[in-house]
Amino acid sequence: MLRPQYLPCILLLCILLCNCGASASRKTEASETEQLSFPSFSADSAYVFIERQVAFGPRVPNTTAHKRCAAYLSKELKRFGAEVFEQAAELKAFDGTKLQAVNIIGSFNPTQSKRILLCAHWDSRPWCDHDPEPQNRKQAVSGANDGASGVGVLLEIARLIGKQPPSVGIDMIFFDAEDYGAPQDAKTDMQDSWCLGSQYWAKHPHRNGYRASYGILLDMVAAPGATFYREQISEYFAPNIVEKVWKEAQRLGFGHYFVNKKGGAITDDHLYVNRISGIPCIDIIQFDPQSQSGFGHYWHTVNDTMENIDKATLHAVGSTLIHVLYKE
Repeated sequence: MLRPQYLPCILLLCILLCNCGASASRKTEASETEQLSFPSFSADSAYVFIERQVAFGPRVPNTTAHKRCAAYLSKELKRFGAEVFEQAAELKAFDGTKLQAVNIIGSFNPTQSKRILLCAHWDSRPWCDHDPEPQNRKQAVSGANDGASGVGVLLEIARLIGKQPPSVGIDMIFFDAEDYGAPQDAKTDMQDSWCLGSQYWAKHPHRNGYRASYGILLDMVAAPGATFYREQISEYFAPNIVEKVWKEAQRLGFGHYFVNKKGGAITDDHLYVNRISGIPCIDIIQFDPQSQSGFGHYWHTVNDTMENIDKATLHAVGSTLIHVLYKE
């Protein structure tokens, strides 16, 4: 039994040893991070990928712009070394319209057993139903931020993977028909009228028995000063992945983008990836608690154009993902 007069000295020694251990652990972690080689994400390149999609016009299913953009996306993934699969499907919209849709899938290092899923939707909204001007509401949305931004970030990551592959397999899925959901004035709750492409893929994966360790969905990731809160469907299904991504963003100095607070629960493609396929998937999506919609003022309006694409935001999102992926 220890004599009481020795206890303060022993406690002090224990504290010193613990501090030394924690310091050594931090140094080891920092040293390991320094030894890793991270490719440099180019916001300029991502911006161009977004610009090229928007140049086709609104990517609404059953349109020429949609077909031309699909061909472009497949060609780019192949150019960067991916094994590409075009998953065509005729999907029925809420109003009975038959949509000729295609999910575009690019697999990198397809023989690797450990896989990470990265996804975004590439279609754009058929109607500007949130536009303040009634005469604009029948127009299709250009979809620079809402659709093209996530795809642009992923194409830049695909370019980098083609030059410097990470140790894990990567599957990129550009989901179609995400934004063909029932308009704002629909009389009934039609939640499942959205995200038709991801619902189809989750029920019919491109490979039988496909599994991934986790997934990350990007949606509206390029607006000036965008904030990404911890989305609640993501927190429910994959809290550890949310923590991984937000912690890395904060470590890199992007905490003012990746806000460490609860956001809303958003019906998005990740809901069906989680619910149907069982792959834990999170959503990095712009959230503005001060706005009526929760998104930017240009959301589902004629103003979702290249003027609302910011390279600093692209850099924050893309760099965070690169560090998460290359640490696996």
